[in-house]
Amino acid sequence: QVQLVESGGGLVQPGGSLRLSCAASGSIFSINRMGWYRQAPGLQRELVADITSRGRTNYVDSVKGRFTISRDNAKNTVYLQMNSLKSEDTAVYHCNADEIGYYSGNLRLYGMDYWGKGTLVTVSS
Repeated sequence: QVQLVESGGGLVQPGGSLRLSCAASGSIFSINRMGWYRQAPGLQRELVADITSRGRTNYVDSVKGRFTISRDNAKNTVYLQMNSLKSEDTAVYHCNADEIGYYSGNLRLYGMDYWGKGTLVTVSS
């Protein structure tokens, strides 16, 4: 069974930094796209950044130049380095992964659209 588990959230002052991690577990042999979404109170969930298996990245305009997404394919892990944090970055951050290939017994299967439970990031003085 494939699971995504996030870590690294917490309370930070404006201008500070945090690094989020998301590890995918299970008998995984491939992951296509991995990304980070966030949802602030009263707002819709939005894509923050994503990265393909080949390392192509995409960011929402509001975090460009401040956040960096990266991944370690050998560890099935994606990271989000967040610098120069602002109060408006406060949200629950969720990890997402598309097209995960995994073994189930002797079968090679593919699953779509996996989500982690989220980690809270609070930016406040």
